[in-house]
Amino acid sequence: MTSLKRSTAVTGAFSYSGSYIAQALLAAGWQVRTLTRHPQRPHPLQGSFPAFPLDFENHDELVRNLRGVDCLVNTYWVRFNYKASSFRGAIQNTSRLLQAAKEAGVRRFVHLSVSNPDIESSLPYYRGKAEVEALIRVSGLSYAIFQPTLIFGPQELLVNNIAWLLRHAPLFPIPGDGSYRLQPIYVLDLARAVARAAGDTRNETLPAGGPETLTFDELVSFLAELLGSRARRLHLPPSLALALSKMIGLLLNDVLLTLDELDGLMQDRLYVGEPALGKTAFRDWARENAQHLGRRYTNELRRHH
Repeated sequence: MTSLKRSTAVTGAFSYSGSYIAQALLAAGWQVRTLTRHPQRPHPLQGSFPAFPLDFENHDELVRNLRGVDCLVNTYWVRFNYKASSFRGAIQNTSRLLQAAKEAGVRRFVHLSVSNPDIESSLPYYRGKAEVEALIRVSGLSYAIFQPTLIFGPQELLVNNIAWLLRHAPLFPIPGDGSYRLQPIYVLDLARAVARAAGDTRNETLPAGGPETLTFDELVSFLAELLGSRARRLHLPPSLALALSKMIGLLLNDVLLTLDELDGLMQDRLYVGEPALGKTAFRDWARENAQHLGRRYTNELRRHH
């Protein structure tokens, strides 16, 4: 797979991480197409490459849209159970995608998972991610599985919305003592690593963290100081912090934080240790982009549902 005519398909190239991955693949000389549930959605990359429907119920169409593809990069997942989307459905859909890829002659499958997935976990998000990884490993396709921690970068959701709350809210709840660790990875570092792996043939699983580790308390305190926030930071019992986030979410018509996300955060699941896959330090990036952080709220439900 060394020709400049290598072809790749990216699921969700009009989504957040998928768009950076698609651009990294284009820069590396790949022909790119995307399979997306919203092929006509306005996006800066619209028109940069062909966009086909990602319809998991239509096997023949999936196979047809993957014909001629050397490597399939999969960013598809769901953040929480919502209306027609569910973790169980996402596992089944990924299985359908793998079957279609094999039938279409795809040789390599590169997948975005999550840091510290666990088949024995009580958290459906992390257990579901582990189940998908198991399907990939027995698929017979060459694969690379990336396990990113907290992905940060322009227009990213979590860090941006923390910054937005620090700019606009009178108080900011911190679940528990805030001592749980995060190892954020820059979206461009991750995208470039995915593009490199697309042209490889090794079966590998890659924990994907950045070079800097912060506790959640340190991250919030750093952002508050950086942005000149007047929000009062309160350490609350996790259940109360989650209830408060749900109340704010109702006001914003969004989901700020789920139980799985909170428990995963407090279980250090967004920390992977060494070696770091990313090279960009979160605090350096935040200082360079402080003027843009949290200027506008990013609504998850509006973006995806």
